[in-house]
Amino acid sequence: MAQKPSIPKGTRDFNPEQVAKRNYIFNTIKSQFKTFGFQPIETPSFENSDTLMGKYGEEGDRLIFKILNSGDYLSKVNDEEYAGKDSNKITAKISEKALRYDLTVPFARYVVQHQNDIDFPFKRYQMQPVWRADRPQKGRFREFYQCDADVVGSDSLWQEVEFIQLYDNVFTALGLKGTTIKINNRKILSGIAEVIGASDKLIDFTVALDKLDKIGEEKVKEEMLGKGISQSGIDKLQPLFSLTGDFNSQIESLKDILSTSEEGKKGIEELDFINKAISELDLKTANLQLDVTLARGLNYYTGAIFEVSAPQGVKMGSIGGGGRYADLTGVFGLKNVSGVGISFGLDRIYLVLEELGLFPETIAKSTEVLFINFGDAEALFSLKAIKYLRETGINAELYPDKITNGKHMKKQMNYANKRNIPFVVLVGEEEMNKNSYTLKNMKSGEQNKVELKKLISLLKN
Repeated sequence: MAQKPSIPKGTRDFNPEQVAKRNYIFNTIKSQFKTFGFQPIETPSFENSDTLMGKYGEEGDRLIFKILNSGDYLSKVNDEEYAGKDSNKITAKISEKALRYDLTVPFARYVVQHQNDIDFPFKRYQMQPVWRADRPQKGRFREFYQCDADVVGSDSLWQEVEFIQLYDNVFTALGLKGTTIKINNRKILSGIAEVIGASDKLIDFTVALDKLDKIGEEKVKEEMLGKGISQSGIDKLQPLFSLTGDFNSQIESLKDILSTSEEGKKGIEELDFINKAISELDLKTANLQLDVTLARGLNYYTGAIFEVSAPQGVKMGSIGGGGRYADLTGVFGLKNVSGVGISFGLDRIYLVLEELGLFPETIAKSTEVLFINFGDAEALFSLKAIKYLRETGINAELYPDKITNGKHMKKQMNYANKRNIPFVVLVGEEEMNKNSYTLKNMKSGEQNKVELKKLISLLKN
């Protein structure tokens, strides 16, 4: 007995309706990307391992899918290494490529490789799948799409302001009102680490702090202790955990907490600039919120950090995120090129729109009219009309198999109903002789005998 086919955990098949809904999101985001002046690029689905490794921190590196070398991939592994079962040593010899973990690092590689052909500041968008060896759960997959927009070659904080507006425009266009755009600044996190005497453990500190919403204050403190951050240092964090109020009042509180850190003060100035600009420009439906615990444990953010959460009442992780990186391209040989970028989580946005019933009803509509097939002569007559309908922008098709008995007629009608095709056209000998078509509304059951021009008119209304 043949084994039942399956797909890997964390991956999915998409049916026609789901693809139509995903394309609706893609097209909405892409439209806004273009409106803001971003240009499209694409990069390979896999990169050289050394392009990706070491760019996402220890946790990120563990989630990168490695690709085995083709051929005899164990030929470079000696007996001693094989017997030692040290996966880190062996991996470097059996795998030279890996599936991309995100779109930002490949973009940095792209910028360096094509720097002579790029006009800076370079605004690019990219919409492609990425892969992470994560534990699958609701809203978290091993294969998923990212929709990124980045600007490199500019230090201006007006870019951050524009990205907040871009988030607001996209989610407003999707009907997703009430999203929260959380913002923090890596300089503030560095300042806090400095104040508590943990500057040498900045990454450990930020990775732990980033989990506050997921595991709570006490567990975060335990993780920090486990990473070697002193109890006295953690005690100094207490004002941070209890920070409340609006954006402006939190900024004032931070000024007191970070009064001894020059780095922290710079972060406060940057956040204050962004907030004042947004206050003047106004957002359509989103809310901008300062969240000083927002860390996003990636190594490359150096300035603003963004994370977008769904409207209240929707249990979902972040549906977008990003930030400023001062020198991401430096690891590939191009120094002092600042950039800032954001990402949209397509799959989570899909789940949120589905939960809130925000997909337009017309999205899944594909074929607008089905021609019933009564025989070869009738089929040819129908296809001439179908050709004309398609040229006028109407999605039309002919049922491929002709009717030979009453059951086949019912089968074709059922086919139209199951696919939610709103109209069918019946063409028999009488219609062919009179050069007409019988149009049936599948919802009301109403039938009309019409000429081709009238048929087009009715289908377009």
